[in-house]
Amino acid sequence: MADALPTRTRVAIVGAGLAGLGLAIRLRRNRVDDFVVLERADEVGGVWRDNVYPGVACDIPSHLYSYSFRPKDDWSRVYASGAEIQAYLRKAAAEEGVLPHLLLGTALSAASWDAEERCWQITTEHGAMRADVLVLAAGRLTQPRLPDVPGLAGFTGRSFHSARWDPAPLRGLAVGVVGTGASAVQLIPHVAAEARHTVVFQRTPAWVLPRGDRAYAEGEPRPSRGKLSAEAERLFEARLAGSEAGRALRDRALAHLTAQVGDPSLRAVLTPSYDIGCKRAVFSDDYYPALLRPDVTLEPSALAEVDSGRALAAGGAVYDLDVLVFATGFETARQPYAELVTGRRGETLAEHWREGMRSHASTVVAGFPNLFILDGPNATLGHHSAIEIIEAQIDYVLGALSHLGRSAGPLEVSAAAEEAYTALVDRLAARTVWLRGGCDSWYLDPRSGRVVLLWPERASEFRRLNGTFEPGPFQAA
Repeated sequence: MADALPTRTRVAIVGAGLAGLGLAIRLRRNRVDDFVVLERADEVGGVWRDNVYPGVACDIPSHLYSYSFRPKDDWSRVYASGAEIQAYLRKAAAEEGVLPHLLLGTALSAASWDAEERCWQITTEHGAMRADVLVLAAGRLTQPRLPDVPGLAGFTGRSFHSARWDPAPLRGLAVGVVGTGASAVQLIPHVAAEARHTVVFQRTPAWVLPRGDRAYAEGEPRPSRGKLSAEAERLFEARLAGSEAGRALRDRALAHLTAQVGDPSLRAVLTPSYDIGCKRAVFSDDYYPALLRPDVTLEPSALAEVDSGRALAAGGAVYDLDVLVFATGFETARQPYAELVTGRRGETLAEHWREGMRSHASTVVAGFPNLFILDGPNATLGHHSAIEIIEAQIDYVLGALSHLGRSAGPLEVSAAAEEAYTALVDRLAARTVWLRGGCDSWYLDPRSGRVVLLWPERASEFRRLNGTFEPGPFQAA
């Protein structure tokens, strides 16, 4: 790891998760060595470092969840565990020569554009530095979201978010799990197998699709990445409101529910009222069976209040609990780093995004010269691997750096280009279940109701539009 902050660097990358490491690896392969990676934690890995709850795994097939420029052909399972993905990222950082560029335990405190020096002034807890280019690769799943539950501060037991897992044993304890999204569906079967009693607080049921996970046999041929990618691309059709593909996917989820839950009244409680895909669909073969255990209670309402060691549900039921686990997601629409970054006009990213995140090419923002954001506005997918988007963005950044090496001044995208791209995103999103499916999800900004997290088209279309840097939309900074 790097010993200290340099006085100045060409590129400063914030975040050592999938996006930040991917860019760092590509920089090294392109023989660019004048860069640093600022990481607030003491290890690389991002979401796969932070999330260590029991059962944590990817819900994208393993062979789509590695860099195309550094494929892993020996994944142990169809869907990789969090630990195996984390090991892959550690190994990639070491073998690709990224470690000397890492500044671990170094959180970004502030970054502001210096018009006179034409660079970013960066402040960290360990000092200050300047960078010609700033790349924010902090991701969307960094700040856990906790519900505002009256009385929670006075809870007499243990309480924690799934991304801050408390490894102390649960044996013999009554555990409440708040939430039924992707993390909850993965961890609930494991919690139920250990705890004396488990209460699942379900505010809104999730659409659950069969997972089909298994270990690969020794010597078994692995699936083709290209074939898996083509299959994933076809899934986008199901995200279009009113589509035949969406109805077929709904029928598949209902068949899975019917096959695993025999009680019609329980099935009714577990059946969502919104279109499949409107919220993130989840994949599991053991979630429904866990709910059928005699020592598991499905509470079909939200956690409303905590009174000492008792949890009161919105539906009126009261439960005595020793542990509360919040599988309640993250602050996705309001990125924590946005408060820290100040652009050319003295405006922070948070202020610029006061009505929701917006950008050009999902990567650059008007008023913020030489700033690039990976895995930010409209830069993930609801049907495919996020790495497809990240790699296209990395290509865009590398093209911009090459252009900067030949030009005299900084790059700042025009407000008109940002406005046009935002209008395109809104037009594409208007066709989807994310806006027309009858739900409220973390894909939307609560202030504007816009889709701000997802790219509302196929991954191939994102690459076509945004995978190559074009200087036309930029103005002199």
